[in-house]
Amino acid sequence: MVDRLAALLDHFSITAQVFHTGALCGINDLDGDAGYGQIHLIREGAVEVRHHGRTTRITEPSLLFYPRPLAHRFITDPERGADFACANLSFDGGLNNPLANALPPFVCLPLSALPGSGPVLDLLFEEAFSQNCGRQTVLNRLFEVVLIQVVRYLMEEGETKLGLLAGLAHTRLRGALVAMHENPEHNWSLAELADRAGMSRSLFASTFKETIGETPGSYLQRWRIAVAKQALKQGLPLKLIAGDVGYGSEAALSRAFKTSEGCTPREWLKATGPENKPDEM
Repeated sequence: MVDRLAALLDHFSITAQVFHTGALCGINDLDGDAGYGQIHLIREGAVEVRHHGRTTRITEPSLLFYPRPLAHRFITDPERGADFACANLSFDGGLNNPLANALPPFVCLPLSALPGSGPVLDLLFEEAFSQNCGRQTVLNRLFEVVLIQVVRYLMEEGETKLGLLAGLAHTRLRGALVAMHENPEHNWSLAELADRAGMSRSLFASTFKETIGETPGSYLQRWRIAVAKQALKQGLPLKLIAGDVGYGSEAALSRAFKTSEGCTPREWLKATGPENKPDEM
């Protein structure tokens, strides 16, 4: 089976930064204003979680995952509390990160539901509730591993019915999606993509639209522009970027970019305020 996440994570990394380990007692509010997603692991204790008028009651070791900023409240016993390990999540590319945009706004899972996660979780909790040297760095990396396991779970269990994760879960569409992700510079035709999916062109086109929510051509252009944005922020010249994402010239990329974003690459780059600017525009 092809690695469905490799190209996505190569272009758009995810980093975790632990900000709390230990007991939470009574009422604790997280305002979501910092601009991060968050992941919370509950090792022990009863917890009531509230956000946007929704209440979730947790009575077993569980994982709470907010891919995007969202204010939420934890209510626990004021004396016994509950044991938490919590981390902020930063998705490279922010709103342009295809994986972050594909995830549901809230995921709640018993820890026992994550296949093969036992050893990772055991090590994570051991580090979280100890004072080992290098503890913070170890915890950050372990949270990132857990996050990938959650994404795998969402794909394998079919928890998303429309969009990128639904496409990556599809036994045939995944081949075409991975091909686009790995080789955005290729001049993909509908016939080639359908062949990667092992489907006729008409069936591929209709299935892709129904599952992903857009046409193969539209998705490919959005992926190319997203990759181009990452390269722009890294300071690469537009001429080089154009070839890397499948456009024959700077002018062709600029036209596609303006169609997609409503501005030129230079205007977009200026508005995002990156540290490095390309030396050829």
